[in-house]
Formats: sequence, C-alpha cells, structure tokens
Amino acid sequence: MPETRTVHCIKLDQDLPGLNKPPLPGELGQKIYENVSKQAFKMFLDHFKMIVNEYRLDLSSPATDKVFEEQMREFFFGEGIKLPDEYVPPDETKK
Repeated sequence: MPETRTVHCIKLDQDLPGLNKPPLPGELGQKIYENVSKQAFKMFLDHFKMIVNEYRLDLSSPATDKVFEEQMREFFFGEGIKLPDEYVPPDETKK
C-alpha cells in the first residue's frame, strides 16, 4: 500500500492527504499535485460536473479539455469558482 502523501492544501488551507499522482500532464498537473488535497480535488470534480451539465459540454471534445484546465486553474489558483450566469442551484426543499 503506498504511503499517504500530505500536502498543505491551497484551497482548504489545511494539511490533508494529497493526490496519488498529478491529475494531468504538464506544469498545471504538477502544481495541483503539490498543492491540492484529494478532498479539494473532489470538490473541483463536483464543480466541473455541474459546468459540464450546465453548458452541455462534449467530454470527447478538445475544447472541453481546455475548459477543464481553465476551470481547474481558476478553482485552485484564481479568484475561485464563478458559476455560470444561468446556473440555478438545485432546490433542496423539493424532495
């Protein structure tokens, strides 16, 4: 069993378990690997799932890969998440 890495998560400002490997090749993937916890990365994936659904993005499209990287960069190292203008949060009272 591989040893758990701990990182000081840039998103949650805590020492938490890190990712097992960079989430994508290149500088951004390495930066996320070194500065983002598994917990924060899961938060990002949930956020991106909402973006995909809201904009009906084609996951097989290279353009979507670019959106994924831009969203990731903004989520972890930018101003934070900006929800789409059209986004309406799900109404939790309607069950």
